[in-house]
Amino acid sequence: MKPLIELKNITYRAHDKNILSIPHFQIPEGELLGIMGPNGAGKSTLLKVMALLDSPASGEILYRGQAVPNGTPSLDLRRKFSVALQQSLLLEGTVYQNIAIGLKLRKVPKSVIKEKVNLWMEQFQISHLAKKNAHFLSGGEAQRVNLARAMIVEPEILFLDEPFSALDFPTKIKLMDDFKGIIKDSATTTVFVSHDLMEINYLTNTLAIIVNGEVKQYGPTQRVLEHPNLATSPFLNEWKKFYPMSFRHEKPLSLTR
Repeated sequence: MKPLIELKNITYRAHDKNILSIPHFQIPEGELLGIMGPNGAGKSTLLKVMALLDSPASGEILYRGQAVPNGTPSLDLRRKFSVALQQSLLLEGTVYQNIAIGLKLRKVPKSVIKEKVNLWMEQFQISHLAKKNAHFLSGGEAQRVNLARAMIVEPEILFLDEPFSALDFPTKIKLMDDFKGIIKDSATTTVFVSHDLMEINYLTNTLAIIVNGEVKQYGPTQRVLEHPNLATSPFLNEWKKFYPMSFRHEKPLSLTR
């Protein structure tokens, strides 16, 4: 399968420091990719470079085999991507207005916007919040709105940067469970950055471990977790102390409510 996104010889620098050094990396269409690594390893930077939010110092980004001009991606290309961050960054206004904003900017007819907003509010179980001011939502409600806003534009690829980390455990479990079903049904290519092995293990099919700005291991999630290499084992062994059973069975961690 041809990659949806491909990186070649990517470097990224900030404050006179090398943050990323990626000789080659690619994401096949339909992939649900997790990116994990120690604090400061470059996880979020890699996501922002792939999402065309930050420009690399050198190298080439290809989308469906076509080179992306460094620093000047077209509006049409940007609209194929959608990003949801840890902080929901909702706008002033109602839940309905926040979810509709992407379609409104694309000048989609109002009747179509209404239909799609209602559909995605139902998908994320927030229809009852349609008229509520977005600034008065709970953390879990706000993140559901954030994800619905990202999905309503039907992106070809969705980038998620720690979207569940600020939620309490019961809220996180319910939202992750619902979100996994939505992503499976939509078959949206997804890149998911997290520091939490439980989230990665439950949501992703493929895992990349990044250490000191370099992708040190890449492959099926369970294979990487069960068979870390020399570069990634110090990091993953710390997680095994908290989730030891997940490394003794082929099945992913089960989340119970």
